[in-house]
Amino acid sequence: MAERADLQGFAPSRLQRLRLIGPAFVAAIAYVDPGNVATNVTAGATYGYLLVWVIVAANLMACLVQYLSAKLGLVTGQSLPEALCDRMPRAGRLAYWAQAELVAVATDLAEVLGGAIALYLLFDLPLLAGGLVTGLVSTWLLALQSRRGQQPFERVVIGLLAVIALGFFAGLFVTSPSAPDAVNGLIPRFAGPDSVLLAAGILGATVMPHAVYLHSALARDRHGRHEGEQRRKLLSATKYDVGMAMLVAGAVNLAMLLLAAAALQGGETGGSLEGAYAAVGTHVGGAIAVLFAVALLASGFASTAVGCYAGAVIMGGLLRRRISLVIRRVITLIPAVVMLALGADPTQALVISQVVLSFGIPFALVPLAVLTSRRSVMGPYANRRLVTVAATLVTITVIALNLVLIYLTVTAAT
Repeated sequence: MAERADLQGFAPSRLQRLRLIGPAFVAAIAYVDPGNVATNVTAGATYGYLLVWVIVAANLMACLVQYLSAKLGLVTGQSLPEALCDRMPRAGRLAYWAQAELVAVATDLAEVLGGAIALYLLFDLPLLAGGLVTGLVSTWLLALQSRRGQQPFERVVIGLLAVIALGFFAGLFVTSPSAPDAVNGLIPRFAGPDSVLLAAGILGATVMPHAVYLHSALARDRHGRHEGEQRRKLLSATKYDVGMAMLVAGAVNLAMLLLAAAALQGGETGGSLEGAYAAVGTHVGGAIAVLFAVALLASGFASTAVGCYAGAVIMGGLLRRRISLVIRRVITLIPAVVMLALGADPTQALVISQVVLSFGIPFALVPLAVLTSRRSVMGPYANRRLVTVAATLVTITVIALNLVLIYLTVTAAT
């Protein structure tokens, strides 16, 4: 309630905006999860600075998508799943929930695996035990949100984001990325089908459906619903929140690629997190490799909690049913634990999870673009024509590249 009281007489100064940041930083965790680490490091090690433009473009797209999601929640007082629930028949809601739930489980699988791999790299902990530890830590984070509220949860997640940033930026201080080559990497181009596959993977690991569903609820729950001038000023502050959060996430992703391009280009990472860790240790040093693994661990802990939170928002919005976040955490942990217990290849499991995520992206982006452009839904805050065009182009681009990702992944496996 304190945040809502702060809006009385609210003026959009930088200091006052800082008091309102938080929701976008929680959503931003989805942009620096273990899937991002794998794709960014592989891209830099394989193609050098070639795909810098993809990270920049993906981050700009994410800024627009996350702001529209937050705007929907603030203007309508509904999360995206709730808004869809009111506009779909029961059979449609169930089918939509099934695909969204599958995407949430796939997200959780990738993030638990990332945490398990990090614990294995740091402490030689077996992957199964590492997956359980990751699950326990994320359960604690969700319990914190349930008992203390959203703001303490936001502070812990922002702290983990700072650890992630430090861990991946550290390598840049001992390597020397080429500024001219990095600038040249801003020119859009590819170098064969494999580079297209990696570009699609980077984009698929960046614009993630669960972050779109979640942010609308985070913004609404943190700030409530306001009218008139207060709403306009809150939307202005939300742009600041999204801009800062996406700037941090984009910088971290760029740091991963630049580190790999400067120190690992031509080296063998095997396309896996373990291979990337070994290559960093060999070419950059043991201390930087440890920081790399610590950042990966923080990414796994934070992203799996945020992913589970998103799953609860999806279920609550589409089915109007809620279960305890902790109980949900236990249930969604089961697929990852089973895969680890069966000795599944973590890298292959990560690839499969990214393909599943690709299927879910259109179901999040299309309704978001449509709903936020309708005056019947948003009133005077409906997207302007230029924003609608931009949202449509982003949606088409993301869907097209993810179709490419699915096609190339399937053809490579056959």
